[in-house]
Amino acid sequence: QVQLVESGGGLVQPGGSLTLSCAASGIIFRKYDMGWYRQAPGLQRELVAIITKGGTTQFADSVKGRFTISRDNAKDTVTLQMNSLKPEDTAVYYCVADQPLQIYWGQGTQVTVSS
Repeated sequence: QVQLVESGGGLVQPGGSLTLSCAASGIIFRKYDMGWYRQAPGLQRELVAIITKGGTTQFADSVKGRFTISRDNAKDTVTLQMNSLKPEDTAVYYCVADQPLQIYWGQGTQVTVSS
């Protein structure tokens, strides 16, 4: 059974930082591209960042320079470091494990940026 379990969400003030982690089980982690999506109320789900199985990273324009993504293939985890957070970063953040024709989603973790 595949599980992606996110942690680290919460409430933070504008300009603050949060670290999201995703622990994967039930997959051969090193064979998957890993990523983070987010969905704000009333909006479509959007890609935030991905890190390929080879370690290449890609970010949404809205988070470039503020967010970083990393993976630990020994621990089957992917981490999203979010700095200089803005109110518009408020959303439910989802961890994703992706292979061609196969994609798995976590249950999501809420991030709220507010003073």
